[in-house]
Amino acid sequence: MKKSLIFIIAIVAILTIIGFTMGPKFYNTGISLKEDATAQWGNVESAYQRRADLIPNIVNTAKGYAEFEQETLTKVIEARSKATSITIDPTNITPEKMEQFQQVQENMTGALSRLLAVFERYPDLKANENFKELINELERTENRINVERNRFNESARPFNKHIQTFPNNIINNFVGKFDQIAYFKAKEGSDVAPNVEFDFGT
Repeated sequence: MKKSLIFIIAIVAILTIIGFTMGPKFYNTGISLKEDATAQWGNVESAYQRRADLIPNIVNTAKGYAEFEQETLTKVIEARSKATSITIDPTNITPEKMEQFQQVQENMTGALSRLLAVFERYPDLKANENFKELINELERTENRINVERNRFNESARPFNKHIQTFPNNIINNFVGKFDQIAYFKAKEGSDVAPNVEFDFGT
């Protein structure tokens, strides 16, 4: 009984020493890395917002040429509304919230892809300089979204490694301060090239 008690006291003493000697460094580094990731999340949101801001102009420009394609235009507007209604707290990016965010954004991407396929039937619209510039800007924005998403994953990775590696994982379990940040994940089948001339990412 005495040996068990001594063993428990020794373990507690070791954990206490580790906490006092390594705890502050672990905490400060964790805060710094998490701030880097949450700051990058702001760039991701900004890129997605840029896409959302472009859509009303694209739809309005197309209306004059595609009067009978109202269903397609309506679906794009509805997808945009759902996509802009889902927000994530950058300090608490859980896998569940990330999955929900990605789902509505993927629905937006699908609606845009179908819209572009419809536009292929309207050569006059494709020749419209304003419309061409909007589509070019959309393509640049989609590329920017991919870049910012990848950068977010890159910035989240050091934080996740920091809280999972030994002995940091013990300290983190003891203090219960940090949770892992969810990553963007590629959509299944995203390695297959789309059937439209623009790349809308994953």
